[in-house]
Amino acid sequence: MKIAIGGDHAGFTYKQEIIGMLTQAGHEVKDFGPFSDASVDYPDFAHPLATSVEQGENELGILICGSGNGVALTANKHQGIRAALCWLDELGALARQHNDANVLCIPARFISLDLAKQITNTFISTPFEGGRHGNRVNKISCA
Repeated sequence: MKIAIGGDHAGFTYKQEIIGMLTQAGHEVKDFGPFSDASVDYPDFAHPLATSVEQGENELGILICGSGNGVALTANKHQGIRAALCWLDELGALARQHNDANVLCIPARFISLDLAKQITNTFISTPFEGGRHGNRVNKISCA
């Protein structure tokens, strides 16, 4: 699977660990940055990542910042993006099953690295259920 990943300085360490996990599992990972833990502005990384998912260059995206809120708000400005802030494994599953979320947002300052990895694995391996959820998802976009 082709997966885009990015975030901000607060998510840098988790991003690096998750890249390693995904690569080891055989996924093709595109790192949108940042490339250090120096302070940055998350929209500079979230917008290009969201565009890559929106345009089909990557199947799914993962954004990691301190609270997860900034990257989620930014990514969701894109009409083709359904970014979900997940801090529990169950939320990662439901985001995919019910909302067809295509970008996972992780709050690095509020969950452990192990939980972030677990949520990531659940998110990328859970299919969208469609059916009644498809009708709802089709109503999300404003365009």
